[in-house]
Amino acid sequence: MPLKLEKIGPDWDSSAPLYIQLANNLRKIIIAGDVSSGDVLPSERKLTELTGASRVTIRKAIEKLISEGLLLRRRGAGTFVAHQIEQSGEELTGFSSDAEYRGESPTSIWLVRTIASPTEEEAAQLQISMTTQVVRLGRVRLADGEPLAIEHAVVPTSMLPAPDLIENSLYQALEKNGNRPVRGTQKLCASTASPTEAGLLSVAAGSEVLRIERYTYLEDGTPVEYTRSAYRGDKYVFVSELHECID
Repeated sequence: MPLKLEKIGPDWDSSAPLYIQLANNLRKIIIAGDVSSGDVLPSERKLTELTGASRVTIRKAIEKLISEGLLLRRRGAGTFVAHQIEQSGEELTGFSSDAEYRGESPTSIWLVRTIASPTEEEAAQLQISMTTQVVRLGRVRLADGEPLAIEHAVVPTSMLPAPDLIENSLYQALEKNGNRPVRGTQKLCASTASPTEAGLLSVAAGSEVLRIERYTYLEDGTPVEYTRSAYRGDKYVFVSELHECID
């Protein structure tokens, strides 16, 4: 049993239900990477000995994390930490190419796929006028049939004349039109899924998501794309390489 699982014990002085405390503590350990994808959890009896909580409490905590997609139960084999995707935070790639690189099949469920006027925020981010039309794209992104993210992208029609030019990959469509971005920036923050987002991602309402804002540009600095996404927090870990800082 990994020693770091000792952290899941509840605070007996807290007013929060014990199973919620246990679920929250175990969730933090999983998301922090202190246990690995595919690791098997100790038995309910072992967890009872480790935490002092009853088996009913342990079972409720585990069921909560199973409903969130963080744990998987296999009949006759036990309960396992679900697979997490390590995603580089440094490379300008799209969902489709990332999924294909992992050997998975990317697909989309389209929510919005139209030409429209930009909002003030979108016009400011894309450095266009309010009268300039944009291609507005909203979709659920799936890999091997499993919903993993919700994306809302806005691209000026000068970069992509029509939404039906996109088959699955936005970046491939942009490249065909000679407008594939070559650099960009993105912001990540932790949040919780709204009831609508939870339904689209097949997770419980209030589950953790990673909200990402991405801005991409051509070589000359012309904005290409403004995308806001919600990625499942139980499935994704974003990894960045660090370099020594020379004072």
